[in-house]
Formats: sequence, structure tokens, C-alpha cells
Amino acid sequence: MIDKVLLFFKGVAMGAANVIPGVSGGTIAFITNIYEELIRSLKSFDLHALKLLMSFKFLAFLNYINFRFLMVLFSGVFLSIITLGKLLAFLFEFYPIYVWAFFFGLIIASVYYVGKNIDKWDVKSWLPLIAGSLIAILIAYLNPANENENFFYLFICGIVAMASMLLPGLSGSFVLILMGNYQLIFLEAVPEFDLTILIPVVLGSAVGFILLSRIISFLLDRFRDSTIGLLTGFILGSLVIIWPWKKAEYLVNETGEYILKNGKQIVESYEWFSPDLADPETWFAAIFILLGLIAVILIEGTAKIQEG
Repeated sequence: MIDKVLLFFKGVAMGAANVIPGVSGGTIAFITNIYEELIRSLKSFDLHALKLLMSFKFLAFLNYINFRFLMVLFSGVFLSIITLGKLLAFLFEFYPIYVWAFFFGLIIASVYYVGKNIDKWDVKSWLPLIAGSLIAILIAYLNPANENENFFYLFICGIVAMASMLLPGLSGSFVLILMGNYQLIFLEAVPEFDLTILIPVVLGSAVGFILLSRIISFLLDRFRDSTIGLLTGFILGSLVIIWPWKKAEYLVNETGEYILKNGKQIVESYEWFSPDLADPETWFAAIFILLGLIAVILIEGTAKIQEG
């Protein structure tokens, strides 16, 4: 029961992270030591699972897909999005620097604890780490593309969105903004239930879900150190987006008016600046960075107790 409660709260943390642009649920899954089990569970949705379901072998199907794990975890995710997510959205609107600072500290600590899973630090682990960092940093500085309603491009958007949600350090919504189709998909197609847009996106997401879970599982089994090095690089590079001291730039339409979602502006990119050491807010932010570091240390300690 204790394990299930802890797993539930890990799901809560994953859901809360999705509220923060630039933070992915994959990052939280990794630092809470459930990432590999999550990937293996997602990978289990295959032809064998379908055969069990079509044969009405429901108990065997549920055991095969690790249903208890997924149910408890995603119950926490959904509850968090509905409840805690709203609280974080409020805090993010009125106290953005403190929220960014907390997650900045959390990511700094997670880089260490995720990287600690690498058994041997050599060229095969350092090069992927550097590559992952550069990719994440490059994404932060890319200019958004133009909107594109082409079926194949929407299909690719679905794949990329799913990939960035499963990969630690990459934010799905942020990547869709860079691809130019965030407004088209989430602000127009979803509310209006426009199937001409949603069908290719959903198909792409399904393909990304199936392929990526298998690819990550294969890489972790065959090239564990290199794969963890790459994922650590993604997390390290995401610090650029999560840097607390920045000014948000928002999406606008062709006439220069702000595009709104639920009455709020949508972040397109950021303009970074150095903190003012004479400002008391800077030192309060430093405290929240420290709290983020402590939170990961406590999470790691909890994981060790579970293993013990």
C-alpha cells in the first residue's frame, strides 16, 4: 500500500510538471525512478496484448500491460492536472520567478541523480550527453515555423509531440509551438473537434507512442549508458528554458494581436537576463532553487527506502 501511495504522488508530480512550459512528465518520471518501468509498461501495448483482449482474457491482459502500475500512476497525473495543476498555474501567473526557481533547482539536482545511473563514464556516455544538451538548447532558441495544415506535417506533429512528452527535458507543447501548429491543434481543432486536423495528429501520436516506447526500451537494454547520457543531456539542456530570470514573448496573430487560450496569452519564446543581486526577489528565488534541490534529495531518499 505504501508503494502505491508513493507511486500515486509521483503521478501527481508528473501531472504538475506538465503545467510548467519546458518541464516534461518524463523528467519527473526519471528522477522518481519509475521511468524505465513506465517505458516497459507502455511498450506492452502490442499485438499480444490485443490478442488477449480480443480473446476476452481480461485478467491476463491487465497483468500483461502492468495495469495496476499504470492505473495508480495516471490517476495521480489526472488528479494533479485537475487540482494541483490549477494551483501551480495560479502560482506561475503571479509568482513566476519563484516557480521557475523551484523547478530550476529540481532539474539541477535531477541531472546529478539521473547521470548517477550511468555505470561507466567514457566517450560512449559523454558524447550523447553533450549531444542531448545541444539539442535541448537549440530547441530553446529556434524560431517558430509557420502554421501548416498538410496531412503529413500534422502526422509528424503528432509523432514529435508524443516523443517530446516521453523524453525527459523536452516539453510537448513547447515543441508544437516551434513547429507552428500549437494554435491550429490545441486552440482551434480541439475545441471545434475538427477531425481533418485531429485525425492525422492522433495517428501520429499513436505511432510515436508505439515506436518510441519500443525504441527507448531497446536502447536502454542494449546501450544503457549512452541512452541515459542522452536523456541526461536533454534534462541538462532544458535548464536554458527553465532559467528563472527571463521575459516571456507571446504568440500573436497576423494582425499583431495576442492569441489567447482560456483568456490567457501563450508563451512563444523567452528573453533571458541576469538576476539583479540587489533585488530581494533574487534571494527569495535562490531559496526556492534550494528547495527544489532538497525536494529531489528527499525523493531519492524515498526511493532508497523503497528498495531497502
